[in-house]
Amino acid sequence: MKLVYTEQALFSLEEVLNYIAPKVPHEKLIEIRDEILDAAEELLLNPLQGQEEPFLEHLGLGHRRLVVSHYKIIYRIIEQYIYITDIYDSRQDPEKMKG
Repeated sequence: MKLVYTEQALFSLEEVLNYIAPKVPHEKLIEIRDEILDAAEELLLNPLQGQEEPFLEHLGLGHRRLVVSHYKIIYRIIEQYIYITDIYDSRQDPEKMKG
């Protein structure tokens, strides 16, 4: 399998990090980023470890989520690819996720 980050996922990760940057030391920011990226990499070992994402169920595309601290890694599995489609701060209103 291969892990692919969509443009939206990379944008969301940057937004998350920019939002928390003024609130935490730089070392903690790097630690949070690495936790998220490491968890996504672990999907290569067990792609089905994340639960189905109920807030995206209406799309019928099989979105799954992996929770890391306050963050959801939203992904889909298509053939031999794991597409990371979004990184979402779970403290936000989940209705925002529906788009």
